[in-house]
Amino acid sequence: MKIELRNVSKSFHKDANTIENLNLTIPDGELVALLGPSGCGKSTTMLMIAGIYKPNDGTILFDDEPVNDLEPKDRNIGMVFQSYALYPHMTVLDNIAFPLKQMRVPKEERYHRTKEAAKRVHLENFLERKPSELSGGQQQRVALARAIVKEPRVLLLDEPLSNLDARLKIEMREEIRRLQKELGITTIMVTHDQEEAMTMADRIAVMKEGEIVQYSTPIDLYQQPQSYFIAQFIGTPPMNFLKGTLLSNGTSCEFKMRETVHALPIAPPFQGEKTVYFGVRPHDISIGCEGDLQLKGKVLLTESLGHASLISAEVEQTYIRFMTSPQLRPEIGAILDLAIKKDALHVFDMKTGERLG
Repeated sequence: MKIELRNVSKSFHKDANTIENLNLTIPDGELVALLGPSGCGKSTTMLMIAGIYKPNDGTILFDDEPVNDLEPKDRNIGMVFQSYALYPHMTVLDNIAFPLKQMRVPKEERYHRTKEAAKRVHLENFLERKPSELSGGQQQRVALARAIVKEPRVLLLDEPLSNLDARLKIEMREEIRRLQKELGITTIMVTHDQEEAMTMADRIAVMKEGEIVQYSTPIDLYQQPQSYFIAQFIGTPPMNFLKGTLLSNGTSCEFKMRETVHALPIAPPFQGEKTVYFGVRPHDISIGCEGDLQLKGKVLLTESLGHASLISAEVEQTYIRFMTSPQLRPEIGAILDLAIKKDALHVFDMKTGERLG
């Protein structure tokens, strides 16, 4: 089912909107993540789609039909909460079956569908247990089975993995993604974890202060961030930023840092002078190689990641991190020649945060 939000606004106070004129289209069968820091409006947006909150303005459509006036029970949605929200006195079987019982589905059909849903999440051998007898990952699977058992047209996931440890998070990411694709359910996931969003979502809507600042595929967000906010929010380890002044003549430019001037064969879309951030991903910085931007870095720390070494260095009073082969572990205080190719540079206006190139 396609979901569309048109000029949707929501306020809880007279003097300010939490969400203002938000537009978003979620294609049928895709998993879309609402990603952003706390207070950005992502949960409010999801709860409006669920019907728990009513928008003050705008329209929410399911397959081009307005649903603003539909109650949550009439929207045919399944929801998985951060806290699982399982009934402690019920068995796994009865927890999963509960939505069908509310819908007055006959008992035989109810338990048949419940067992099928349990099988989909690999819980068929745990049906007689209580939630207290299950691990965190198993409880999350119960919540997921309960959400899909009524065959919803939309699945809403509210921070579904935040209570799990690192290993279980990876397992449940794969489980949710597999199940979503297998069932073809349009799914919306709220998360503040960018790694979670990047690995699971078809598209990501990055939110800031009640607005969507970029809506793209994970690879586009990573490779072409449209603002400084996106660039520093997406990526692990995070993007490095070099502050300086950019002087452009339209075909080439000079980048002035504290102590040096670098001529660069790039053409930012302006002529004149701007104060900018040059952004570069840690894996795009090389040691001792030729590049369009040559720097010298003083090693502050070297960390082993197993598959690579993560080196922290100081470049003209700016702290940066970059990745090298695991065999390379330079001593603290060593001075390294660093190189960056022009295609790896991201330029952002320091005043507006907008991408310049």
